[in-house]
Amino acid sequence: MAHNVLGGELEPCSMDPLTGFYRNGCCDTGGDDAGVHTVCVRLTSEFLEFSRSVGNDLSTPRPEFGFAGLKPGDQWCLCASRWSQALAAGQAPEVVLEATHARTLEWVDLDDLRRHAATR
Repeated sequence: MAHNVLGGELEPCSMDPLTGFYRNGCCDTGGDDAGVHTVCVRLTSEFLEFSRSVGNDLSTPRPEFGFAGLKPGDQWCLCASRWSQALAAGQAPEVVLEATHARTLEWVDLDDLRRHAATR
């Protein structure tokens, strides 16, 4: 069983859009997840623009990969390093703590995550 950053059982992040490295709705991770897609975020237009500006366009549909594109309000499993980068740039989106994998704490301090906690 995977745990979240609060020590409880990892909850699903989003089934629509379907997220997670394993596309199971959870921010689960494993040895094959080099990007460590562990942070469940609630997207904002500001973050989507920031992400595009640093080379990761999450809003443009990519039908060849079965990706419809993301919009503000969607929840998504984000790479821990990208969330940390966004935090440093003052662009960090809200985090759903219950759905954020405990491995995130290898990159990000729990206090920073709590300061950006989303309400469910």
